[in-house]
Amino acid sequence: MTQILKVAVLGAGSWGTALAALMARHGHSVVLWGRDAQAADAIDRQHENPRYLPGIALPDTLRATSDFAASLHDADLVLVVVPSHAFTETLRLLAPLRPAAAGVAWATKGFEPGSGRFLHEVAEDILGPQVPLAVVTGPSFAKEVALGLPTAVTVHGQDPDFAQRVADVLHGPAFRAYTGDDMVGAELGGAMKNVLAVATGVADGMQLGLNARAGLITRGLNEMLRLSAAIGAKPETVMGLAGLGDLVLTCTGDLSRNRRLGLALGRGQSLADAVREIGQVVESVQTADEVLRQADRHGIDLPISSAVRDVLHGDLTPAAGLQQLLAREQKPEYPETLFKD
Repeated sequence: MTQILKVAVLGAGSWGTALAALMARHGHSVVLWGRDAQAADAIDRQHENPRYLPGIALPDTLRATSDFAASLHDADLVLVVVPSHAFTETLRLLAPLRPAAAGVAWATKGFEPGSGRFLHEVAEDILGPQVPLAVVTGPSFAKEVALGLPTAVTVHGQDPDFAQRVADVLHGPAFRAYTGDDMVGAELGGAMKNVLAVATGVADGMQLGLNARAGLITRGLNEMLRLSAAIGAKPETVMGLAGLGDLVLTCTGDLSRNRRLGLALGRGQSLADAVREIGQVVESVQTADEVLRQADRHGIDLPISSAVRDVLHGDLTPAAGLQQLLAREQKPEYPETLFKD
């Protein structure tokens, strides 16, 4: 039987709320922190997140607050679920307040903006090497998790006992949580899929057909594999839930903000209008720069990711980006060295 834990979830957006509700339904004592006092009060009293998950009932046992310190009181586990641009700031707030026994996990996807650092590098730098860390990632739309629909994710950490502890808290009748020890591969997959989802969204917005969508997903996976090999990640991580699974979901599911951004751009809408219409953080806008920063650091050519970045910067139209990809020279599908030691 899983031990009942007190969990602090930092970030009351759709994903933070869905994970907090999931763990509360599993019987854990969960406190959800959000910056917006009015929104936190609605979750706490009305048992609904009207902005991010309207109409979905949340467990009566789920507590919410805008008091950061209070949310962490006596926590056994801290789960950070804020956008990547807020990750560093949140961990700096957390560091002096973290209960001594509480490990830290996160369900944030992306890199640290500006530096391109992986989030586990940021966490180690701010919290210190003694704090057990883990990343929760995989194909998972918040709305479906909040509704109790079947979902599978993976939890990666260098401390196997802590990764297992996080997985145990999440695992339940309709939610499978696997474990692994490849944090860099898991984080790369979770970040890159957002960029590649823009590409498939653009293609679908331009009505280029299902063949084009399948080709972009597969060649996007190729880009993931090549960059993951350069940074020392395990290929099986990229071929699993953290990579291929999340890539397929985000590229094909219209609940994906990044796919919806691509759809809007492919239909001729401006970036600013598309982001405003979506109404939530769209991670790919910043992540595209950081993916290409990683690629440049390792001398890897990522044509799809590069085209997405240029479209998001306004340096390339979607039509020109497509033409650029189609004009590339013919070559073998995979380099011979990709899967060799």
